[in-house]
Amino acid sequence: MLKGIVQVTPLQDYRLELQFEDEVKSTIDIRSFVKFTGIFAPLKDNSYFQKVQVNPELGTICWPNGADLDPDVLYSQITGETLPNFEEAVNLIRTYKNS
Repeated sequence: MLKGIVQVTPLQDYRLELQFEDEVKSTIDIRSFVKFTGIFAPLKDNSYFQKVQVNPELGTICWPNGADLDPDVLYSQITGETLPNFEEAVNLIRTYKNS
């Protein structure tokens, strides 16, 4: 994980103000990457969207129905940092084990 989320403030129009453990704080509009279907369908209702909270065990945000967003994706969206390539790391480990 890049950085965990320590604070969330729901705003209007599907925006969230997030603060990460490294003090990075910014507002993000989740409409740019969340389709409001399936587990995310209830978030279309603004009163439900406002129920977002931080899950300190996971270091991310979640809603009462269990919908959550990956903190790495949120951090990357805000800072522009590249997401870690875990698939590449797994392949390197497999190559090492097989040699």
